[in-house]
Amino acid sequence: MGFYIRKSIAVGPFRYNFSRGGVGISVGVRGFRIGTGPRGHYVHAGRGGLYYRASLHGGKRSKSASHNGDLRLAPREMEERSEAEPSVVMRRISSIDVLEMHEERFSALLGELNEKQNVMALKWLLPIAGLVLGHLASSFIGNIAYVAGGGIGFLLGVWLDSFRRCAVLFYELEDEAQRAYITLTEAFDRLAACAGKWRIDAGGQIVDIHTWKRNAGATQLVDRRSTSLTYALPRVLKSNITPPSINVGKETIYLLPDVALVVENQKVGAVAYDALKLRWQNSYFIEDGVVPHDAIVARHTWKHPRKDGGPDLRFSDNRQLPVCRYEALHLSSSNGLNELLEFSRTGHSKELADAIARLVQSTGAHPDALALPAI
Repeated sequence: MGFYIRKSIAVGPFRYNFSRGGVGISVGVRGFRIGTGPRGHYVHAGRGGLYYRASLHGGKRSKSASHNGDLRLAPREMEERSEAEPSVVMRRISSIDVLEMHEERFSALLGELNEKQNVMALKWLLPIAGLVLGHLASSFIGNIAYVAGGGIGFLLGVWLDSFRRCAVLFYELEDEAQRAYITLTEAFDRLAACAGKWRIDAGGQIVDIHTWKRNAGATQLVDRRSTSLTYALPRVLKSNITPPSINVGKETIYLLPDVALVVENQKVGAVAYDALKLRWQNSYFIEDGVVPHDAIVARHTWKHPRKDGGPDLRFSDNRQLPVCRYEALHLSSSNGLNELLEFSRTGHSKELADAIARLVQSTGAHPDALALPAI
């Protein structure tokens, strides 16, 4: 998906129009300006840093702080026995509660997003009122009154929810910041193009010889699930930019130009890019299924090996399995993000890390705050 910045955003009956002269809101007739509608946030990113306007209807523009908040909570660490292999203790890889991922620099935006997430959805409430009215009218026009009342109530609720339950975020990127963000999206595209993309939910060390033999000589068991990398906005947000997003299970990470939003159900948190750490390394995975077409097969092993690496002839179904060289990418932050991904191609995690570092520099954050060592 090519990167582009839209000049307007449709939010229910309202249209936010962006130009060099500022941001206006129109409804009904082209050029008609009103002073109501969903609250909006305006972000200017460039060499002078990140500048925010808390509302599109006015307000003083202030420069964001460039320092990171204090370390508050460590990521959750839970241990449990593997159901398939009871001798293996699995450590679950999990971030802290999303609401604990608070970033002071983005407190106004986070506050509004979480408020909007919890606004009651009228698309379920108004059909009930419509059915009640339909019941009253059914004695005159028959059962069609129920269908009409419920249907009209639902459609009216969807229309009202389209602007009651969302916030608006407008971006203006100077040339250097825009080039840096385009570089980030290009690095993201290369990761998204990998034939195999997974999230690792848990992992555990194999410590006994019998479990080792049953698992093709693997030293670790992992709970691995397919994941997706797409361009999307969270339901609660309308913007003139559609950012890269990474599904990590219950949470989804949205890589906006100024911050990474983390969304889980009705909760929204934030990780500043100068607090985000990306670490990567080659990982070797014994594939018992289909090998991704872009993966490198480093070697083969037996499904049931002997200690010396040869085949255990006691097993009639013993066959060779490919050992693929993948790349593991760990995403973490001082305010509680802790997620592990795996990709079928190597070398692209560093490109994403470098792109984020460049984005930090182009928007005025402290460049030394982003540590990206390979592990």
